[in-house]
Amino acid sequence: MLARLGFTARGVVYILIGVLAIAIARGKAAPEADRTGALQAIAGESYGRLVLWLLVIGFAAMALWRFAQALYGVRGRKAHSGTERALAFGRGVLYAVFFVGTLKFVRDRQLPASTNQQSHDFTVQAMTHTGGRVLVGVVGAVIVLAGLYLIKTGATRSFVKDLNLSGAGKRTRETVEMLGVVGNVARGLVFGMIGVFLVDAAVRYDASKAKGIDATLRSFAHTPLGPWLLVAVAVGFVLFGGYSLCEARWHRGI
Repeated sequence: MLARLGFTARGVVYILIGVLAIAIARGKAAPEADRTGALQAIAGESYGRLVLWLLVIGFAAMALWRFAQALYGVRGRKAHSGTERALAFGRGVLYAVFFVGTLKFVRDRQLPASTNQQSHDFTVQAMTHTGGRVLVGVVGAVIVLAGLYLIKTGATRSFVKDLNLSGAGKRTRETVEMLGVVGNVARGLVFGMIGVFLVDAAVRYDASKAKGIDATLRSFAHTPLGPWLLVAVAVGFVLFGGYSLCEARWHRGI
């Protein structure tokens, strides 16, 4: 139950981020295309408060499930239990942060800092200390590697091993795999570029070069392909949201 709630919450947020990015590509006024912007968009709807509370529950559920994996082990991953447990714990911490931020917004209307602001603040604070530039560069490099891993995960369809589609029809399996391929590649591309911007900020000793999800997505519109690349990546985010909903149904660890 915890896992299903968590994957559903993640799916809703990614779909909204993708929709916001598409609106930005079309030149429409929209909140920032990240989790904070998604919360703002939801809050502006008549049903917003209910959905926000459901996200609070979903993020809390995902955090608890990941912590349970860290404590008891990850199903189907016994060969690398130590690494998988560490990754599960890290994901639990991440979703615990999402839970706290969303809860504060629902209760106190205190909007979480955007990913753009978080990236900038981290870079500024790190660079005030000795070795801060190195730390920013290392963090950026790690994020680049994470992005490349996500791209590889999508391109090689290795995510399929986390799904139990034995009872699904052929068309359903093909659809889920398509969502996973496109979604993971799009997500990997964005996270990889976030890492590149952090490395660039470290090399140039310029915190303004650091970007979050929103600024990174917007940067795609300034390539030779123009807004079409942003639209393509945004659609990828929407599809990854759909894949997350599929994980809520067919994830092998549930």
